[in-house]
Amino acid sequence: MTDRRLIHLFDLLASSGADAVAFNPGPTLVYLTGLHFHLMERPTVLLVKPGKTPVLVLPELEAGKLAGSRIPLTAVTFNDNPSTWPEVFQKVLKGMELQQGKVAVEPNQMRFLEIDLLKRGAPKLEFISGGSVLSALRLQKDAGEVEAMRKAVQIAQAALKQTLGLFKAGMTEKEIASELMIQLYRAGSGEELPFMPIVASGPNSANPHSVPSDRKVQFGDLLLIDYGASYEGYFSDLTRTFAVGDISPELKKIYAAVKSANEAGRKAGAPGIAAGRVDAAARKVIEDAGYGPRFTHRVGHGLGMESHEEPYMFGENPLILAEGMTYTVEPGIYLEGVGGVRIEDNMVVTATGSESLSDYSRELTVLGK
Repeated sequence: MTDRRLIHLFDLLASSGADAVAFNPGPTLVYLTGLHFHLMERPTVLLVKPGKTPVLVLPELEAGKLAGSRIPLTAVTFNDNPSTWPEVFQKVLKGMELQQGKVAVEPNQMRFLEIDLLKRGAPKLEFISGGSVLSALRLQKDAGEVEAMRKAVQIAQAALKQTLGLFKAGMTEKEIASELMIQLYRAGSGEELPFMPIVASGPNSANPHSVPSDRKVQFGDLLLIDYGASYEGYFSDLTRTFAVGDISPELKKIYAAVKSANEAGRKAGAPGIAAGRVDAAARKVIEDAGYGPRFTHRVGHGLGMESHEEPYMFGENPLILAEGMTYTVEPGIYLEGVGGVRIEDNMVVTATGSESLSDYSRELTVLGK
C-alpha cells in the first residue's frame, strides 16, 4: 500500500506539470521518509517519480540510517571521490527513465551542487520551481503533527516559567537568553531550536529581530522574549513581553493595544476564510489605537517542521484557511528609541474555528519587584 504522504505528493505533481521531484536534506525529505540528513559537501538527493519506487542517492557513510525509512525506497550510495558522482547520478536517472522531462525542486532548499549533478546525469532534464505545489504538501497537519506542536508549546512555556523564576534586574540580555536555552533543553526540547532566542530590553525591544546583547535589563524597561522549542521534529514559536518594575503610561498603552490585537487575530482564524483576514483583524485594533505605522510586519506565519512556512499571514494573502493549518499570531507595536511590545501565540485551524496551542498568560506581568 502506497504511503498517504506519497499519494498526496503524486496528486500534487499531477496538477503541476512536473514528471518528478527532487529533494535534498530538509524538512520535506524528513516528512516523506523519516530520515534525517544534514547539508554538507556530499550530495544527498531523493528522487520521486509516480509509478517508480523512490530512489535515494546518498554517501556510503550515511547508509546506516536507511533502516529507519518510513517508506520503501531504493538506495544508491557513492564513495568520497567526487569524480565518480556524475556517473552515479547518470545511472540512477536512466534507471528511473528520467532522462528528459520536468523535475520540480524546492526553490528555497535545493542547491547548485545537486542541480548540477542531476543536469550532468541527464542534460535534457528541465528543472522547475515546485514552490507553490510542494508548499501544499505539509500545509495541513494531521492530529499527530498537531499534538507534537502542542507538546513543543508546552515545553517552551515551561522553560520560560523557569527562566523568569531566575530573573533579576541587572542581568544582561545574553545571560537571560543563555538561561532560557538551558531551560528549554531541561524541559524536553529536541536538539534543534526553531531559532536562537530573541531577548530584547528597553529600546532594543523596538527592533523586531533584535539580537541578545550585553545590555543590562533596567527598571522601567520592557523585556521582550521571542523563542521556541521542538518536539519530534515540530516547532513552537512564542513571544511574551514583560514590564521590569514600573513602566511609563505610553508603554502600558501600547501593551494593552497589542494584547487586544492578539486576541482579535486569534479569534479571526477559521476554515473557509482568507489568511489575510487574520492580519486585518489584528491590524485594525492597532490602527484604531493610533499606532498603525508602528506595526511594521505581517501578523504571523505558518509553523510546523519549519519555523517559517506556509501559510503566511499578511493582509493581501487570499489563501483559504482549512482545518489543520497552523500559524502564529504575533502583532506588535515598536517605538524607536523607547521600546516595543509583541505577543505571539501558536494557532491551529479546527473544523469550526481556531484554537490556540499556547496559553501562557497574556496579562502584563511585572518582573523584578
